[in-house]
Amino acid sequence: MNDDRGWAARGWLLPAALALVAMASAVVLAFQSAAGPQLPQQRPAAMTTTTTVDQPRSSSVAPEPRATALPGAGEPRGVVVESLGIDAPVVPITAQGTSLDPPDDPQVLGWWAGGAPVGSAKGTALVTGHTVNAGGGAMDDLEQLREGAEIRVSTERGTVRYVAESVHVLDKATLAREAERLFSQEVAGRLVLVTCEDWDGTGYRSNVVVTAVPL
Repeated sequence: MNDDRGWAARGWLLPAALALVAMASAVVLAFQSAAGPQLPQQRPAAMTTTTTVDQPRSSSVAPEPRATALPGAGEPRGVVVESLGIDAPVVPITAQGTSLDPPDDPQVLGWWAGGAPVGSAKGTALVTGHTVNAGGGAMDDLEQLREGAEIRVSTERGTVRYVAESVHVLDKATLAREAERLFSQEVAGRLVLVTCEDWDGTGYRSNVVVTAVPL
């Protein structure tokens, strides 16, 4: 690994708020828990950042889960977003204590195996990957995704198609406040993609959160 590479957050903590700080001089990341309640084990990591870019709208009414899973539902094997030139393999990742680490290879994405499978009737299928400041990460341009863009996720059983419903770049306070809603396992089945954004020369100050729903 070269020292001039700026990586996305290396790991996630499971409390509802956490700080991810990429150090400038090397591929070393520090993690600090911020104030917030401990999430149950079956909820995904909540990520926080430091610079306000966007403010998502909260909704008190969540869509009802579908009665059955979609055709092709299962563990994701790959993600394709043609509009961004993304065609990346996906591997399962699990929490190590309270930390969830994306794959080291920035061209490989990680699916949180403690959350919902792709195409499930209920819950959030969470996929994450590194961003590389100098280029080379599969999710480097995720913030450029347009609402309505198609996202295809392949599984061992087929392909599940999603459409991007929202694309937000969130600061620390906003993401901490919205974490339970964004990463809920109590909603109708959906896909959430997350990576880091807003490199300031010393670290990533924001996170991109894409929420997508089945086509």
